[in-house]
Amino acid sequence: MTDLLNDIDRIEIGRPETDLHTVETDLTRPDVRLQSDSWLAFDGDRLVAYGLLWDESGGERVDVDHYVLPGHQDAGQLLFDAMERRAPARARENGAHRAVVHLHLNTRPTLDTSLIERRGWRVVRRYHVLQRPLDAAADAAPEVPPGVRLRPCTDEADRARVHALHQAAFAGHFDFRPRPCEQWLNDVDAEVLDWSLVWIASTGELGDAGFLMARDDREAMGWIPRLGVLREARGQGLAGLLLRTAFAAFAARGRATVGLGVDTANDTGAPALYARHGLEVHYAVATWETVLT
Repeated sequence: MTDLLNDIDRIEIGRPETDLHTVETDLTRPDVRLQSDSWLAFDGDRLVAYGLLWDESGGERVDVDHYVLPGHQDAGQLLFDAMERRAPARARENGAHRAVVHLHLNTRPTLDTSLIERRGWRVVRRYHVLQRPLDAAADAAPEVPPGVRLRPCTDEADRARVHALHQAAFAGHFDFRPRPCEQWLNDVDAEVLDWSLVWIASTGELGDAGFLMARDDREAMGWIPRLGVLREARGQGLAGLLLRTAFAAFAARGRATVGLGVDTANDTGAPALYARHGLEVHYAVATWETVLT
């Protein structure tokens, strides 16, 4: 499966960027039942398409992943048949009368999107995956301004604070779903996460007001999956301080590149912030949606 995803990476973005542990993490999600929520399609002995469905909302929202090699669109359609049957069943188990299904695809995918448009799928959001080169000499740890405190997430209490900050900072964002702390810790792979790459920013007036989570377990680049600042603390430079702190940490570890994802319709100023800090578009992703009853 990892080989298949990397073959698709090479076609869509020019290089392989899928790690084995990422695939394993997806398959061991607590809301995935492999017997009914995963599909593999073969041409002879060759794996040519893969699909996965999960349900973290506990309601009508269902998510799917779908990968198919060019020239094997029929196999890809078989997977869509299976996923579109399964999604309403998962939603019904939650007491919902419909399934609102989301799928993230590269904007230049190996999938022939005309096939899913005919099925009723449509694009509802666009994201950019950004990247930036790192240099150990240029990306030194930033000076923390007066009145601001920056600390690594070192204990259980700080982990709970990061969860609370994440829930508050992202409330109201597109596709955000509140998660209890225990479920959220599972989402972020808390047991294997390097918590020294998680920072909390606080001010004397507001207390803990922002956070950044970084990961150093991707072969292709250092990765920043989450950065959030409370609404009342925005505009004070906390997000930039957190970004530069992560850049410095990755550069000190010998990383050459750092990346993150951003919603192009984000109304907090995040796209402009990232551009000011040297992050440029690596590739674009579209969120496709269908509603099934």
